Amino acid sequence: MRFDDDADLDTSEVQDVRGSRIPGGRATIGGGLAGLIALVLGLLFGVGPDQLGLTSDGDQPGATSSSLAQLRQTCLKGRDANAQEDCRTVAVVNSVQAYWDREFARRGGTYTRAPTVFFGGRVGTACGTASSSVGPFYCPGDRKVYLDLGFFDDLRTKFGSGGGPFAQAYVVAHEYGHHVQNLTGTLARSQDGVTGANSNSVKVELQADCYAGVWARHATTTPSSSGRPLLTSLTDADIRDGLDAAGAVGDDRIQERYQGRVTPETWTHGSAKQRQQWFYQGFTSGDMAQCNTFR
Repeated sequence: MRFDDDADLDTSEVQDVRGSRIPGGRATIGGGLAGLIALVLGLLFGVGPDQLGLTSDGDQPGATSSSLAQLRQTCLKGRDANAQEDCRTVAVVNSVQAYWDREFARRGGTYTRAPTVFFGGRVGTACGTASSSVGPFYCPGDRKVYLDLGFFDDLRTKFGSGGGPFAQAYVVAHEYGHHVQNLTGTLARSQDGVTGANSNSVKVELQADCYAGVWARHATTTPSSSGRPLLTSLTDADIRDGLDAAGAVGDDRIQERYQGRVTPETWTHGSAKQRQQWFYQGFTSGDMAQCNTFR
């Protein structure tokens, strides 16, 4: 995966609050065992900590730290994205949103851009307070994607993914799939509190995987603000990294790894095979209409 060295990056689509202190309230989850249980329950790559009751007593997002100023100074061009992980994530956010902006317009609609928030430790959101241990998530209450960049190390060390830059891009694109679902009215179907292999929660997550694949299909042909595609190269090896990451965070893989048994009745995201199949469905079709997991 490679970006155009001379392309401009838009850091306005990222809010960096790493190093900020979250004032007031208290989080009802933390690291260690509580975080592990949260992962097993399936918030990973999910929708807001309020899904699992992981809310706080009125916490609000912390003030933007000096990290944002540093991000704006260092993440200027595609060459920066090719060299630094945080700049690469900025570039992926730009690429994903450029695609959905164009796709919504092609269908006669309007895409509303959503920022990604970089945080460390814990963060306050409109969906409650979450710690880094719950993994990346999208909060429909404030229409933001939340990401601790340390999760990409966890993806390799805790979940057995081979890693790679495109594995990270898959994670980001999946979360923006939830934003697309929020804009189209699909996301609410996951809020019925029902779990299981055939639940709406699983279908929503698999659709977000499919949407990530759709973006990947068009990533190297979607023009950026400069008029040229931001992402210039996406190889078969990159797609394999994305499929590997999708499989690593399947409910069955996580449960087997941390519980020693698989309990499909508690699934919220789908099996490894399902997640890989739907990502690949999106990638091979390149059509969001082919992502109807509710059929």
